[in-house]
Amino acid sequence: MASGTVMNATSSGGSNDVSLEEPKKMTREDWRKKKELEEQRKLGNAPAEVDEEGKDINPHIPQYISSVPWYIDPSKRPTLKHQRPQPEKQKQYSSSGDWYKRGVQEHAIATRYRKGACENCGALTHKKKDCMERPRKVGAKYTGMNIAPDEHVQPQLMFDYDGKRDRWNGYNPEEHMKIVEEYSKVDLAKRTLKAQKLQEELASGKLEQVNSPRHQWGEEEPNSQTERDHNSEDEDEDKYADDIDMPGQNFDSKRRITVRNLRIREDIAKYLRNLDPNSAYYDPKTRAMRENPYANTGKNPDEVGYAGDNFVRYTGDTISMAQTQLFAWEAYDKGSEVHLQADPTKLELLYKSFKVKKEDFKAQQKESILEKYGGQEHLDAPPAELLLAQTEDYVEYSRHGTVIKGQEKAIACSKYEEDVKINNHTCIWGSYWKEGKWGYKCCHSFVKYSYCTGEAGKEIANTEASLLEEQPREEEHMTKPKTLMEIHQEKQKEKKKKKHKKSSNSDSEGEEKKKQEKLKKALNAEEARLLHVKEIMQLDERKRPYNSLYETREPTEEEMEAYRMKRQRPDDPMASFLGQ
Repeated sequence: MASGTVMNATSSGGSNDVSLEEPKKMTREDWRKKKELEEQRKLGNAPAEVDEEGKDINPHIPQYISSVPWYIDPSKRPTLKHQRPQPEKQKQYSSSGDWYKRGVQEHAIATRYRKGACENCGALTHKKKDCMERPRKVGAKYTGMNIAPDEHVQPQLMFDYDGKRDRWNGYNPEEHMKIVEEYSKVDLAKRTLKAQKLQEELASGKLEQVNSPRHQWGEEEPNSQTERDHNSEDEDEDKYADDIDMPGQNFDSKRRITVRNLRIREDIAKYLRNLDPNSAYYDPKTRAMRENPYANTGKNPDEVGYAGDNFVRYTGDTISMAQTQLFAWEAYDKGSEVHLQADPTKLELLYKSFKVKKEDFKAQQKESILEKYGGQEHLDAPPAELLLAQTEDYVEYSRHGTVIKGQEKAIACSKYEEDVKINNHTCIWGSYWKEGKWGYKCCHSFVKYSYCTGEAGKEIANTEASLLEEQPREEEHMTKPKTLMEIHQEKQKEKKKKKHKKSSNSDSEGEEKKKQEKLKKALNAEEARLLHVKEIMQLDERKRPYNSLYETREPTEEEMEAYRMKRQRPDDPMASFLGQ
């Protein structure tokens, strides 16, 4: 009894703890429903499963990936968290702006020795054996004087792949200003030295003044000093000008011009002329754009600054040169010894005579066809501008479509009479349409050539329409609603009538007998097949014969009918009585 009570207590305690409870075994019905739900999710007919963060779980993920291990979540809630990177295992890298601190802490300087500090210099950030200062005769621990400032506590930096290879990490841009200031000081010193040299030369009389009208009148040129400075600087630079051999540029020391093998800045790049991605293709390797970038913009190629590389190929004498080369090849194939490069004059004369003969032959052929068949008057037709009846008449319209200036174009009339109203009608026939019928709008009459009745005809037509609408409604109210049994019986009667009609419309009774005989044969064959299958199913799997020689063909209608008649339906409630 005691052991039984202990077992009950443990079982009741285990039911309260979710983590210790074993998962319940699913029944066959639950398993089937689960599989059907998974199939519907894969087809998109059912909403996807949602994890604890509200994200959808892809239904096509395999079960061995989506199933949660027991040591992560004992409740096995749907989630993919165990497949994502775990935050506790991720390495924390330093940011790109972090770097080691330089120098010492200037704001906090100690005035007396602190416990635990360096015995030599008095700094608190290192010990005596790590001190980089000169060993003192009497340390700061005993004198308490000249306490060194504390160094920065260096952080433990850990960079990722890019951070380790960043060359400019830790660089202070303010240090570049020191270089700029140094160069400016050197430049200023050069200028002062040159000014002193010029003054000494003028004082000694070695440098003669330029004979200009301003010098004659005792005036000095304001830009003379600056010009001399620039000339002297140019001389210094020209010393090494002949040694310059940079790729992509040619330096001329005499003219002082640097000719770069690049485009001018004012030139527009080819790929910037039309930013439409479907426009002309730009090849970045050869820097070529063969088609016109303004092709789909409606601009004339002659008015555009750049119309593609192919535009240059088909301008000037390029086309005539290609035609001459083609003529030379064709003439050489036919036996004429001509060549474009070897004898261009002979080829040009031969090509001119060929063109004259060709035009004469076309003219003679045209004349012979016209003499035989006629039709010269069709060739002498007026130009297309006159045929389309285009004129220079100016007509100006308002936003509402009315003519402001000029004369409006006359509307072309048809050969039939228009707007002819007969029998006192105010509208023409066809101005009114209802329920597939045409009529008169003035009286709603559907009879052609009838006399107009005006508003009275409209009222009569409206009342007739309302009466026709009310009659089926009243019939619906009068008829009682049929039960489901009555509806089913009516459908069965209709089916029997249709079957009876089909049988009565059959060609002959002989065909029906043939069909019945075929059906009997098919039923016998189906019974034999079922018996054979039953015998095979009773045998062992290893002793079953192969069916590789089984004939595969499309079944006939009789065989399909026999299969349907002999097929067992497990959902049929009378299926268990069929074998008795």
